[in-house]
Amino acid sequence: MRYSIIIPVYNRPDEADELLESLTLQTLKDFEVIVVEDGSAIPCREIVKKYEDQLNIHYYDKPNSGPGQTRNYGAERAKGEYLIILDSDCVLPPGYLNEIEKELARKPADAFGGPDRAHSSFTHTQKAINYAMTSFFTTGGIRGGKKKMDKFYPRSFNMGIRAEVYHTLGGFSKMRFGEDIDFSIRIFKGGYACRLFPEAWVWHKRRTDLKKFFKQVHNSGIARINLYKKYPESLKLVHLLPAIFTLGVVLVLLASLICPWSLALLGIFAGVIFIDSSIANKSPLIGIISVMAAFIQLTGYGSGFLAAWWKRCVLGKQAFSAFEKNFYE
Repeated sequence: MRYSIIIPVYNRPDEADELLESLTLQTLKDFEVIVVEDGSAIPCREIVKKYEDQLNIHYYDKPNSGPGQTRNYGAERAKGEYLIILDSDCVLPPGYLNEIEKELARKPADAFGGPDRAHSSFTHTQKAINYAMTSFFTTGGIRGGKKKMDKFYPRSFNMGIRAEVYHTLGGFSKMRFGEDIDFSIRIFKGGYACRLFPEAWVWHKRRTDLKKFFKQVHNSGIARINLYKKYPESLKLVHLLPAIFTLGVVLVLLASLICPWSLALLGIFAGVIFIDSSIANKSPLIGIISVMAAFIQLTGYGSGFLAAWWKRCVLGKQAFSAFEKNFYE
């Protein structure tokens, strides 16, 4: 078996259906699919049954333990030479696995990952969120989708790794958020070759509304400090930008009480986002939503980062006691 595709699922049967449908269209067929239900209240067992005649598919149901441990559960049962980790809210183009095969033939890699895109069928909000997460004007460059980066850290929505390396490293840690970056850091520390496969991209739906999006990026900001506590060298200057932006927004709002013209600074940023997104998405409405999404992306991440810095670096709390509701360890 060449590839084992591992899909953790939590209360997302409709999304799992779309992903599995896209897997039936793959031009390369040497793969198995492992769907692991992470204690869902709305299971996807019946969805999986639809594809039993079209895919080499295996379904498992286990108590909730978070995405990292759920991926490990699937990896323990996988037979493939390479493990492909996908989020359930992704959809694959037909040539996805073929592009991975081309890259591996060109130059071997122990681990790899690909970028993400927005599909034409996505809602306006999903397209705006995708813009906020990939734009040059937010923190899109931090995520790593560019060849010029010195190191590429795969994310768990689209990650591949040799099964032997996965098991040697012990798979994902017990972190509830940031576990994919933690794993990528350990890949590099282990001396393994890891790189970006630019054509092995996926359509990634992300969150479906702005409230859920804020929670996601807020947790990502918290995770960055937790990662810093484990790997101090992993924190770069660029990771501070959302926190600086968040503090800047607060200062501008306070200054506006004395000098209303200071709000022009935020207006300029909003204008740039609106124009760029409107052109990229060919929709002024998506441009407007993108302004909201960009502010949420930056301030959500920044506020999580600052909260975690205060609790963990200043007050000295451990990850679980500081963020018990977030199930960090």
